[in-house]
This record gives sequence, C-alpha cells and structure tokens, in this order.
Amino acid sequence: MGAGFLPEMAKNLLMTSSLPSRTKLLQLTGVSLYNVSHGFHEEDVKKKLQQFPGGSVDLQKEDNGIGILTLNNPSKMNAFSGVMMLQLLEKVIELENWTEGKGLIVRGAKNTFSSGSDLNAVKALGTSEDGVALSMFMQNTLTRFTRLPLISVALVQGRALGGGAEFTTACDFRLMTADSEIRFVHKEMGIIPSWGGASRLVEIIGSRHALKVLSGALKLDSKKALNLGMIEEILQSSDETKSLEEAREWLMQFINGPPEVIRAMKKSVCSGKELYLEEALQNERDLLGTVWGGPANLEAIARKGKFNK
Repeated sequence: MGAGFLPEMAKNLLMTSSLPSRTKLLQLTGVSLYNVSHGFHEEDVKKKLQQFPGGSVDLQKEDNGIGILTLNNPSKMNAFSGVMMLQLLEKVIELENWTEGKGLIVRGAKNTFSSGSDLNAVKALGTSEDGVALSMFMQNTLTRFTRLPLISVALVQGRALGGGAEFTTACDFRLMTADSEIRFVHKEMGIIPSWGGASRLVEIIGSRHALKVLSGALKLDSKKALNLGMIEEILQSSDETKSLEEAREWLMQFINGPPEVIRAMKKSVCSGKELYLEEALQNERDLLGTVWGGPANLEAIARKGKFNK
C-alpha cells in the first residue's frame, strides 16, 4: 500500500455523503480529520512545533493491558511544548498499533495534570493562520486519541487548565483527587477552546452547563465536577502513587476480559457516538462478526454450559 494511499482514501471518503463511506472512514486506523484538502499541511506544522523543545510525553505499557500516558514537563506544570505535541501524536500512533491494549490512564507528572500550552510556543505562533493550523493538528491528534480501541481515563491531580482541561474531555472517563481542579481558562486568554474541548464538553455535561463553564471560566473543584457529571469519582488519596493505583483499580473493572472483546466494545460505542443510527448499527453488526464464535465467546459458552449442569 503506497504512502499516499490512506490520505487519498480519507480525502475521497470525507467528500462523499454515502452511509457506508463514513462508516469506513471511522473504521480506518490512522485517518485524521484534516488533510491538504482542508488547507492543512502537517509537515509544515511539525517543523514549527519542533522549534519549541521541553518536557516529554511518556508511555508505559503494562502486561495487564493498561497503558500509562504521562505528561512530563513539571517545571511548567506539564504545559505542552511544541515537541510534546509532536510526541503525543507519536504515542497515539503507537497506541493505535498496540493490539494487546485494553485501557489507558492519562496523568501528569509530579502530582499535577497540565496547564495547557507552553506560552513560549503560543507567543511565537501569533498569527491567526498559525492558531488555526495548530488547532487542526491537535484536533487531528485528539480525535485519533478518542477513537483508540482502549477505554481511557484521565487521572486529574492538581490542575488541568486550558488545553489540559481540553485533553481530559478526550478521555472516556475522568477521575479527580479531592484537591484538584479543572478549569477552561480560554476566555481569559482572549480565545476559545481549539483542541475540540468545547464540542466534547457539550457531549459530556450538556450545552447549558458547558456554556456556563466556558463563558464563566469556572473553576471546577472535584465536588463541582462530580455534581456536573464531568467526572466519575473523587479518589480517596491525593498521593501521586496511591491515586494512580486507585485509578488503575477503577479502570480494571471495565477492562477485565479478552482484548478483542474490550476493543470491539469501545469501537462500537465510538460508532454509536459519531455515526448516524443506520451506520452505527451496521458497524455494530460488523464488529460482532469479529468476536462471535471467537475463542472468548466459545469459552464463555462452554463455561455457562458447565454451570447449568
């Protein structure tokens, strides 16, 4: 398959409105929202981002099928440097190809989540064109992240501000320590969320609450976030190591099972969220065909048979 085949296929699929085409686009791994047809030139954006070093995005893959993705730039409250944005895309691609994976915990180093974008990069990318290009790059990355066939949870310790708050919305679930906060500070910077955070926030808490949270730049402590339905639980411990273990235990209840089943389940929910009903039903049917009669299904049937005797 040629290097230009997938982008060209994605372009063709995006330009058609037929039901099967949109379904196929969602099923393709590694296809982004924006490409050259949208005026997005990824290599040019990458060259600019490469000029802003600092920090790292680290990925640890455990034998139990859980990945730990760590935003690691503690001297700047884990703000995203340009290089970290590039590394996030690299890690998403790695996770797309991790066939044994079932779950993912996203966290920040040194007991805080992320303060958003590094201001050095923001100041240098000062034109409207730069801002839109960066928006398309991060929307591409985080959309691919949301479509990963892994059940993801953001572990919010300390503060998740701006782009950090947006990143939490790209996860399937969110957990907070008691003294942490989520805050969309974009209004105070004279902008709006640009990494897809506003659209995803509406989906999570509804348009009325989302408008309040965004336009008021509201500080969501753990209790407010829980009451809004923004998070699932408030963790008992605020200790970095203990809260990670709590998050791991919380996630395990949802990923206990064969990878092929968990991954198909996540894909099915993604299609239900993104596609029209007819398309989603067809995709659900196709996903069922990948697990019906498979090893996990046959083993479960045999096990139930034994119970009934």
